[in-house]
Amino acid sequence: MSDAIADVLNWLERRKDIQSLRAAVCDLNGIMRGKRIPVEQARKALEGKLRMPYSAIGLDIWGEDIEGNAQVFSTGDADGLCHWTGRGILPVNWTAHPTALLPLWLADDSGAPYLGDPRRALARILDRYAALGLTPVTATELEFYLVDPTSQRPVGPVSPVTGRRLDSDAALSIDEVDDFEAFIHDIYEACRMQDIPVDTAIAENGVGQFEINLNHVPDALRAADDAVLFKRTVKGIARKHGFAACFMAKPYGERAGNGLHVHFSVLDKDGRNIFDDGSDQGSDTMRHAVGGLLAAMAQSTLVFAPHFNSYRRLRPRSYAPTAVAWGYENRMVAIRIPGGPSAARRIEHRVSGADANPYLVLAAILGAALIGIERQLSPGEPTGGEGQGLTLAKLPPDWASAIAAFEAGPCVAEIFPTMLRDAFVACKRQELNTFALNVSDFEIETYLESV
Repeated sequence: MSDAIADVLNWLERRKDIQSLRAAVCDLNGIMRGKRIPVEQARKALEGKLRMPYSAIGLDIWGEDIEGNAQVFSTGDADGLCHWTGRGILPVNWTAHPTALLPLWLADDSGAPYLGDPRRALARILDRYAALGLTPVTATELEFYLVDPTSQRPVGPVSPVTGRRLDSDAALSIDEVDDFEAFIHDIYEACRMQDIPVDTAIAENGVGQFEINLNHVPDALRAADDAVLFKRTVKGIARKHGFAACFMAKPYGERAGNGLHVHFSVLDKDGRNIFDDGSDQGSDTMRHAVGGLLAAMAQSTLVFAPHFNSYRRLRPRSYAPTAVAWGYENRMVAIRIPGGPSAARRIEHRVSGADANPYLVLAAILGAALIGIERQLSPGEPTGGEGQGLTLAKLPPDWASAIAAFEAGPCVAEIFPTMLRDAFVACKRQELNTFALNVSDFEIETYLESV
């Protein structure tokens, strides 16, 4: 038995109040799926003896099997092995009774990684960096709305201090942060218990919208873990306080969307930032990484905008990009190079919505950057403002176009395993078809007797 497993079991032995665990994998949509197990089965899960259907990874957003999924019908919905990711044990204090999460990922019966698992896709990209003696340093910024859980449509929450419902934007309002201090404090405390490195919190530009940043870490798998666990934690703490936390890309048509911005740099084997050449412009290697990001951006938009609602966020003049462009200190474009000391030179990728799967997002970004570095791709000239008057390539304008671009994309084929690409496309096509069959109330009101 390894020391890490022994540490977890010893921790559980001291926590007599915990009687059950959640053993879970992360599916293609970023949803944790798994089992409630008695605490006595902790060793079985930690030692990789717990089994779960491969198909659990590839369910659609409603938890339905994907029609024609080879992992369901041609294999008889076979089970795979669940391996512990090594991320410790993660205490959960917002449920009716104390519990803890054991994060897992899938393997086949030989112990080989199951390539349909999104966490495995990111691990494969990081292996390619490691082979070159390189280490990405990554951080995420996540935006979310607090909403009233009793309303069928999103409305602002009631302030626990004033008793009034929020109904206006409050960007960078300290008063709004103070009003929700108990909620934010509990998020930070829960993140501390789970070793999630939370940094600053601000009131964002929408009604009841907040952004909490996570610190940079020199382990992109851990950074993606942190983002997945953070979203789950925020949702749990919100319910504990009588709110619902919404990570939809665009819950309000007329207000700001929720983004998942990714910051990253790359260290060489001596710990030097290869994006830093001492100048404000950054190194040639940094610009090659940007070139790769731009080359792969339209093909991988489905990863950054994976849902029907995602495309409501990618609108002009919304601080969410629509064009394949980059610039220095420019929040209007897809790729921003922040200012500051040259030693901290980094890239900010601003395309993804908060509704995306962090494992797939980081795999797509770091994979594309590596393609650019290896092939020394040029990003072209930086863009100022929104690039008015310039002819810029565009992101796919809708879900169907993004699915087609992902399926046909040569960069995507280099980044993601075939099994995962096929499953992701099948999942998104099934979801798209389901939305196409549902006629909205607004459509009925508009057209019923007018056409």
